[in-house]
Amino acid sequence: MSRKMKSRLEVSAIYFVIFVMFVVIFYPLLWTVGMSLNPGKSLYSASLFPENWSLEHYKWLFTDPDSEYLLWYKNSLMVATVNAFFSVILTSLIAYAFSRYRFIGRKYGLYAFLLLQMFPAIMAMVAIYILLNLIGLLDTLTGLILVYIGGQIPFNAWLVKGYFDTIPRELDDAARIDGAGHFGVFIRIMLPLARPILGVVALFNFMAPFMDFLLPRIVLRSPENFTLAVGLFNFINQQFANNFTRFAAGSILIAVPIAVVYLLSQRYLITGLTAGGTKG
Repeated sequence: MSRKMKSRLEVSAIYFVIFVMFVVIFYPLLWTVGMSLNPGKSLYSASLFPENWSLEHYKWLFTDPDSEYLLWYKNSLMVATVNAFFSVILTSLIAYAFSRYRFIGRKYGLYAFLLLQMFPAIMAMVAIYILLNLIGLLDTLTGLILVYIGGQIPFNAWLVKGYFDTIPRELDDAARIDGAGHFGVFIRIMLPLARPILGVVALFNFMAPFMDFLLPRIVLRSPENFTLAVGLFNFINQQFANNFTRFAAGSILIAVPIAVVYLLSQRYLITGLTAGGTKG
């Protein structure tokens, strides 16, 4: 086989794999969109997009008095925004300390962060439930936010620390010569240079509350406190209201804020991920 023919076969194989991945990812999305336009309640349809398509499910979500969708949307946006904001602040401070300072317990602290990432989050659900119940934060968005913020610290701290390690220490020394203190170096030098990785952390922590179902299901009990994942589950869980088409419409709209945040932070995403993994 000639080198030219071999090269064509390799390129064809790559395009075939990409096409298969595209179908696997894109087809369920198209199917969900088509199902959300189905005026009935059935999960099945004769075609990908119904002939007599309708926006009645979207209209119901926003206008019907019995719909609590806007309330769930507001709860999810609030949890996601607060989680992203405070996760960035806490993660950057912790990562800066582990990257730039040598103190007693530093090595074992990093090992503890690494160890915590090895266990699935579901193992801590009972302990989280009991703890929130003891401090009176069960069935509150505040308790849910605190769990999200604390649970993301080990992974995010390792990620951001790896990025901070790539920033030359000579910049710190130059800033101190100019009179900057520890906090001044952090604010004026480290944070501006770390915007790519902090954008990644903000994006991941903003997405988490929209995608997560298990933790809100355990923590939240009142319908007025539900996030979108828990609230939409009721559309297909109630005994006499298995409305899969309405569930599909609500699910499609979840992607809107995530897509907006992604578009605003996409220029930081690749840079932050690649640089954050260069050093440990």
